[in-house]
Amino acid sequence: MRVMVVVKANKDSEAGILPSPELLAKMGKYNEELHKAGILLAAEGLRSSAKGKRVKFGDGKRIVTDGPFAETKELIAGFWLWKVKSMDEAVEWLKRAPFDGGVEVEIRQLHEMEDFAPGEAIDRERKLAKELTYKTR
Repeated sequence: MRVMVVVKANKDSEAGILPSPELLAKMGKYNEELHKAGILLAAEGLRSSAKGKRVKFGDGKRIVTDGPFAETKELIAGFWLWKVKSMDEAVEWLKRAPFDGGVEVEIRQLHEMEDFAPGEAIDRERKLAKELTYKTR
């Protein structure tokens, strides 16, 4: 199963403050462990919401709002994409992450193509999924 591990934003990440060199070194080592275990599919940090936009869809309209966005608790600072055997395995790996100081992280299972009924639209999605840049093991 694939999971997305979502690192929530905080005041520092929204202010554009990068992690300390020490934390970056620890995170690099942790990411190497994930990679060697065959779990890591992708890992990225996001710039603050000040550099982002939101698009709201409704009634045939598209409303674009420029960042920054007020509610930090609703924002993400980065993510991993992992291939694990179970949610329990994901939790055990996440417990090893070098976070401290109230960092909040969420784990969410991704839908797989097999979750959907067969049909023309799903067949197109399956074909597209095979062409994506990241690969699963």
